Amino acid sequence: MNIKENISLKEYNTFGIDVNAKRFVSVNSVYQLQQLLKAEKNVFLISGGSNMLLTKDIDKLVVHIDFKGISIDKEDDDFVYLTVNAGENWHDFVLYCVAQNYGGLENLALIPGNVGTCPIQNIGAYGVEVKDTITKLEAVNLETTKLESFSNEDCNFGYRNSIFKNSVKGKYVITSVAFKLTKRNHNLNTSYGAIETELASKQITEPTLKDISDAVIAIRKSKLPDPKEIGNSGSFFKNPVISKTQFLEIQKEYPNTPSYIISENEIKVPAGWLIETAGFKGKRFGNYGVHEKQALVLVNYGNASGKEIYALAQKIQNEILNQFKIDLEIEVNIIK
Repeated sequence: MNIKENISLKEYNTFGIDVNAKRFVSVNSVYQLQQLLKAEKNVFLISGGSNMLLTKDIDKLVVHIDFKGISIDKEDDDFVYLTVNAGENWHDFVLYCVAQNYGGLENLALIPGNVGTCPIQNIGAYGVEVKDTITKLEAVNLETTKLESFSNEDCNFGYRNSIFKNSVKGKYVITSVAFKLTKRNHNLNTSYGAIETELASKQITEPTLKDISDAVIAIRKSKLPDPKEIGNSGSFFKNPVISKTQFLEIQKEYPNTPSYIISENEIKVPAGWLIETAGFKGKRFGNYGVHEKQALVLVNYGNASGKEIYALAQKIQNEILNQFKIDLEIEVNIIK
């Protein structure tokens, strides 16, 4: 393993924040990682860098998880069981599945990041969550350096949530994820209006997996900036779930408030709508701001610092709290 010194992390985070790693190393196997952890206990782990905002230089040894590989564990006429290493790019993996006619992930196309980080926040889009296809995952315990297995149930998945964001946060690094995908009789999810509209515009009435992934890609490209062109981390905030009572109070002042019923007493309100209604959509502050097409996305137009973007996020949180009495929760991991 080649440990480098004073390396910029600009190319290793989708926000494109230019902070310095005092020491940096890439590992491409579980064995390498385990050996490294036996020698170095205080490390900073980075994979696709898609769900983090770096606000300072990193003094710890930065370990880049670069495990690659997709393997078929077993299959029958109906299902295929895959194990995918953590360093595989998520979108490339989705495209691979679509090309093989493996169903279940097509709605999750073009989400930035790598496979190893997808379970942490239980990525989701257009009516699909990754938890619905994950069977298990393996992760190295940072304290013992042992490889451990977690079943789907062990992960305690929730909306944009898992055990890896709560009770065991910072204690493991995910090395591989196992999926169960359909080979036929796919459960196609086109119920979200945007997908239906996109398919209808192309006069597609019996969509294939590729039709759905193509529709999702087109929708995301029309609304979300490409991190390769404008630094961002996708959705910066979670969509808040509030009580029905609180929603009815908001509705008195804003009759057209969009919403999704979660349960008899819980309503989900789009965070993007709250931010747009508060007047932040498209606002630019020098080298950073809120994206012009999607208020849920904070962007780095050039040489913004992580501290500047985080200050903007806090400003948005304060305004939403004052205007709607809603605590807007940050989805991105703030490194401060």
